[in-house]
Amino acid sequence: MIKKIKVLVVDDSIVFRETIIRGIALDDGIEVVAKASDPFEARDKILLCEPDVMLCDVEMPKMNGIEFIKRLLPQYSLPVIVVSGATEAVFDAMNAGAVDFVAKPNNKTSTNMQSFILELITKIKIAAASHVSNQALVPVVENASNIELPKNKIIAIGASTGGTEALSNILVQLPKNIPGIVIVQHIPPVFSRMFAERMDNQTSLKVKEAQTGDIVETGTVLIAPGDQHMRIKKIGDRYKVEVFEDKKVNGHCPSVDVLFESVSKEAGENAVGIILTGMGYDGAKGLLSMRRKRARTIGQDEKSCVVYGMPKVAFDIGAVEKQVTLGNIPQTLISVLRYN
Repeated sequence: MIKKIKVLVVDDSIVFRETIIRGIALDDGIEVVAKASDPFEARDKILLCEPDVMLCDVEMPKMNGIEFIKRLLPQYSLPVIVVSGATEAVFDAMNAGAVDFVAKPNNKTSTNMQSFILELITKIKIAAASHVSNQALVPVVENASNIELPKNKIIAIGASTGGTEALSNILVQLPKNIPGIVIVQHIPPVFSRMFAERMDNQTSLKVKEAQTGDIVETGTVLIAPGDQHMRIKKIGDRYKVEVFEDKKVNGHCPSVDVLFESVSKEAGENAVGIILTGMGYDGAKGLLSMRRKRARTIGQDEKSCVVYGMPKVAFDIGAVEKQVTLGNIPQTLISVLRYN
């Protein structure tokens, strides 16, 4: 008999809380073992019921969800999925240690709610297999702005579950003279723009949600919109991006493979590919294509991944040239750019 995933649902709205409980309980692999209306009640339920995954609202009485996560995780390595409206608070929650987030439906239509429940179920199963780490990352790139870097390179990064925090930890360490970066992060629409704006404010780089025609320039980071694929095209000695609607690839839109395959074709040995934490296999074949074209490739290691799925598949098929911990990716990237 397959062991069910034990879930604690924390939300101050009794209507929304019960809707979630009824919805996810329909899955044979999930058992809702407890519910709570605020963090203090939730704390007691954690001790009593020992859930495998917690769903947690952000806006709650007595203590908000972000503060609760900050206080909770040093004591209990419990995977937390934040259920929130479309606000930047979800990234604060991820920074506090949540493994993923799901946006609350905008309305009460059956189709919208059904999609929301299905997404919750999928992410609960991913979270149950995730790795929760409380280890602080120490910046390893020192005086990188004084290092001369090539201008004809392009960096492509793919990530999924746990990726927003991984990307944040990488981008904050990179100098203004880093070659242009293109990123596919599996993320819902609207949140991709919020994440780009957040990174633009928190790093020395110019970060924006990509639009067709954007140039991949030194010190610039372009993030694929949450509901569109992104690819690059070489125009003269520069790279432009194209974003477009199409069917999902490997279950995702945007897809990492779509980006990596275009980088392999258009940039060849002038590219660096990086694959980060995430469930599934999106990006593995594209990264292998890049390596076969003599691009340099880097994969995040198992220990530092929230979910060691995408990097594992890429490593197993020979797509990863260097596998390193998240904290060492910025230094490794600088090294392969300087000594390519």
